[in-house]
Amino acid sequence: IETRLLIHSFIHQLAQPQASTRTVMKLSLILVSSLIGASAAFAPSLTATTARRSSLFAADEADSFSDAAKTISDAAASLKGKTVVVKYGGNAMTSPELKAGFCEDVATLQNLGIRVVVVHGGGPQINAMLEKVGVESRFEGGMRVSSPEVVEVAEMVLCGSVNKEIASTICSAGGRALGLSGRDDSLLQCVKKINKDGYDLGFVGEVETVNTELLNSLLDMGITPVISPIGTGMGDEKDIAYNVNADVAAGRIAGELKAARALFLTDIAGVLDKQMELLPNLSCDDVDGLIEDETITGGMIPKVSYATSAVKLGVGGAFITDGRVPHALVKEVLAGGAAGTGSGAGGTFVSL
Repeated sequence: IETRLLIHSFIHQLAQPQASTRTVMKLSLILVSSLIGASAAFAPSLTATTARRSSLFAADEADSFSDAAKTISDAAASLKGKTVVVKYGGNAMTSPELKAGFCEDVATLQNLGIRVVVVHGGGPQINAMLEKVGVESRFEGGMRVSSPEVVEVAEMVLCGSVNKEIASTICSAGGRALGLSGRDDSLLQCVKKINKDGYDLGFVGEVETVNTELLNSLLDMGITPVISPIGTGMGDEKDIAYNVNADVAAGRIAGELKAARALFLTDIAGVLDKQMELLPNLSCDDVDGLIEDETITGGMIPKVSYATSAVKLGVGGAFITDGRVPHALVKEVLAGGAAGTGSGAGGTFVSL
């Protein structure tokens, strides 16, 4: 509790226009020791007792901590005032500890002056409710076939309990957040998605237009939009609700906002080579080659496709990030310094 109060105190100071270099360094040290912990991307871990002793700044440790502090402050400075879009899902949503850590990360980045947009999924929660109310659903081509009954349940779950819980937890962590549906103020305007293999997916939507004016207005006020991916129809179909894949929605929103970064939190370590080793950095051309030689196969193909699509829409870079790692969001955003390419250990960074 004491450490958390210190973190929030320093973050509040850094967010002020007159924040000094010394304040930045102090915040960075606290983030390293208390939030980042023993991540391979940062300084060596210390016990709480050691961290409180003056020996914290012994010669063999001071250099490592100063390097880490500079990395974090450089990253924060390079992203201050810029937008980061995060697709939030998987284990990071279902584990209470990971959920709390994610919301703390959003509040931390927000208070550092970084504009954060959260787009969330909720597949397990939808499945549980469908089973509870006795509505059957199936998947075709990796996507849920969305009958009117399925969309009704998905909207109830995503726009109700899931969305509001995320927004509330971010606020409890010291940030500001507002839960939205893609139907609110026509945030996500959609047309019916036509599956390339000929499957009729029902009311699955493809995003045609994003209300960026609404999102920028909220971001300008220091509020993080938390978006559930239920879109609205267009023209004569304006009253139709569409179920939208959360990864696709996040990538499109990031592209329309020309975000500095897009992060896709997943339940995988990132893109692996044929020896099952992590590939920390890939270009869009690299991704195409890895798909062609079947290094990237199966369910990984759509994941990297969302990332490359976001980059091609104008996003500065996209992360396929292991959301099972505590505080994965803040680690990847801050660990790469001014370059912003991540820790090199928590996932794959995709760029042009």
